[in-house]
Amino acid sequence: MYIARILYPVKVLGPGNRIAIWMAGCEHQCKGCSNPELWFQEEKQSISLNEIRSVIHALCNNYTVDGFTLTGGDPFFQPNALRELLPYLFTINKDILVYTGYQYEELKDRYEDIFKYITVLIDGKYKESENHGAVLIGSDNQQILYLDSSAKSKYQAYLRQTTSKIQNFDTSDGIISVGIHLPGFEQRLKSKAKDKGLKEHL
Repeated sequence: MYIARILYPVKVLGPGNRIAIWMAGCEHQCKGCSNPELWFQEEKQSISLNEIRSVIHALCNNYTVDGFTLTGGDPFFQPNALRELLPYLFTINKDILVYTGYQYEELKDRYEDIFKYITVLIDGKYKESENHGAVLIGSDNQQILYLDSSAKSKYQAYLRQTTSKIQNFDTSDGIISVGIHLPGFEQRLKSKAKDKGLKEHL
């Protein structure tokens, strides 16, 4: 499977302190996508389930993990990887949120075996013109689907936040900005960096 990054604690992509996993590969390539570098898979991103288990095991042994969020890229670009990964995550915490640019109706008949491990699915392509800073969703056309209805009250409480928030992580690859960014975020960030005399990392 192709995994670009694993971060903890992510608080802006679901309730609590979550392990977020970015999967590489996406055929939608939406205008204004916040992670265009994850449209394509690279060999350096190839990782085995055992290697992922090792990372997640270390995190769970040292910290409280309130759930998992899978994004990308598009996790359903790698359905066989999901078949490997999700059953393992489910044994640790049953709160699993997955983002996809596909519509649920496109997927439900083919991937019933995968959906039984997903608590909440956020579906639909990102539309930059419909990004109004909502919590969890990138644009207003996207649906929040509770595949496990027992999680609905927890997520609805989380959604009552007034605005979407951003988290920045200092990693070996530089600063990773996590969350639902408003249109023009990248340009504003570059402008601020230039004002402070920082050079863009290519």
